[in-house]
Amino acid sequence: MTDHETVGEKVARSLIAHGVDTVFGIPGAHMYDFNDALHGRRDALRFIHTRHEQGAGYMAYGYAKSTGRAGVYTVVPGPGVLNSSAALCTAFGAAAPVLCVTGNIMSHLIGQGRGQLHELPDQLATLRSFTKGAERINHPSEVSSVLANAFTRMLSGRQGPVAVEAPWDVFGKKGPVGDLAVGQPDKPPEIDPDSVAAAVALIAKAKNPLVMVGGGAVGAAQEVAELAARLQAPVTAHRSGKGIMPDDDPLALNSVAAFEHWKRTDLLIGIGSRLELQYMRWRWLPPGMKVIRIDIDPTEMVRLKPDVAIVADAKAGTAALAAAVDGTSPGSRHCEFLAIKARARAAFSEVQPQIAYLDAIRAVLPADGFFVEEVSQIGFTARFAFPVYEPRQYVTCGYQDNLGFGYDTALGVKIAHPEKAVVSVSGDGGFLFGLQEMATAVHHGINVVAIVFNNSSYGNVLRDQRQAYGGRFIGSDLTNPDFVKLAESFGMRGYRVSSPDALKQVLAQALDLDAPALIEVPIEKGSEASPWPFIHPPAPVGGNSNP
Repeated sequence: MTDHETVGEKVARSLIAHGVDTVFGIPGAHMYDFNDALHGRRDALRFIHTRHEQGAGYMAYGYAKSTGRAGVYTVVPGPGVLNSSAALCTAFGAAAPVLCVTGNIMSHLIGQGRGQLHELPDQLATLRSFTKGAERINHPSEVSSVLANAFTRMLSGRQGPVAVEAPWDVFGKKGPVGDLAVGQPDKPPEIDPDSVAAAVALIAKAKNPLVMVGGGAVGAAQEVAELAARLQAPVTAHRSGKGIMPDDDPLALNSVAAFEHWKRTDLLIGIGSRLELQYMRWRWLPPGMKVIRIDIDPTEMVRLKPDVAIVADAKAGTAALAAAVDGTSPGSRHCEFLAIKARARAAFSEVQPQIAYLDAIRAVLPADGFFVEEVSQIGFTARFAFPVYEPRQYVTCGYQDNLGFGYDTALGVKIAHPEKAVVSVSGDGGFLFGLQEMATAVHHGINVVAIVFNNSSYGNVLRDQRQAYGGRFIGSDLTNPDFVKLAESFGMRGYRVSSPDALKQVLAQALDLDAPALIEVPIEKGSEASPWPFIHPPAPVGGNSNP
């Protein structure tokens, strides 16, 4: 007799076939047959249950963002999907491969509006609005193709999140075991040699090129370094591209230093980047500047028309461009760029106390450790002031800037890298979005060190209301728990420090514990210097304004 298995078991087996080793989530009635299948495969699939669906989504995001592999989570349909939607939005904005596995109401009731438990009017349409795609499994025979197609879509081109649902009654339906298809990323586009030649012609005329890398270039670090060395061109990044060119390399410029160079840039080479700094943050173009873009997403060439478009995988495209450039390197410009870096450091050292605390963290965090930022005063400052030495080790949220993503995301990073140090930095406002996941950290032994900078406010809102709205404060001041006692109540170590030197000492102790821990850093409300003049610098005189 032919062996049979449920749809839930087929989905679990397909995840394993696609290299998945961890699923985050919360069990629920619609998902019981899938949850039971995960139990049956617990030797190959670790299940990390969380205290909120948003936490599950963000942990999957942290896993994906820090590895480049699929981060998978499962939640009930309806409110579970909606609770996790912020994480899917983040994954879409940050091009992270995240898979949501969810359910639906009974198959014969979908679309009838009968008010069934967890019913949404059109869940697939909802999911498709913030993912690369969402599909339904209607029968055991569809599991193989639906999952393979989901992985192919998720990992192809510009990566991003996808979702798969199965109705409540379908997850338990049985079908023959059978072989499973494994989705593979689509073959990247072939590189157009004419585009490369056109780019080389622009490079030959340039005196002050600048390379901008984004998250799409995380797999092209060696190629970027080779191109930069051949051109003696500095490399900069905003967030996701940090560490592609190690910050201790003379050719690596943080964004503040890069803006000084930008004033005389005559050629911008964007690699796997939306060029957010240059076109949205800096809002000014040097006269006569040309643009080359290397990006796997052809629509990027429509959104921002470059002078030369190379539609290609970042690694292959950058390698082709570097190989085509004249091998005769110009004289070293290291001293010039080191001087620019020093001036930038002197300028942004006024952003206190954030800089001093970031310096303390960097002094203790191992070079291969992970730093997970937040939408906070410390997080904003870190974008230009925290040195990073390898790709993926600065974990950010992309353009969504979701308040509260950080701690939950850091837990997913740690699950993916249990042997590496992981530090999460948050403000008090954002941390309370996900503090319940401290229970998850303790339960599963996820040894993240959370540093909470407590200024008893939504700090950016407070500053804006003070500066732009005459001090008419509304909703920006916060009442907080005792964070040390809160941590201890969850069963983790809690610390409180009030200086950068103390943070340096206590962070070293907390990392040595190799256990979940929290460090509170009290900050006087409204005392933090604004980092925004260094993120949105004023335009020099004589340039062309960006649209």
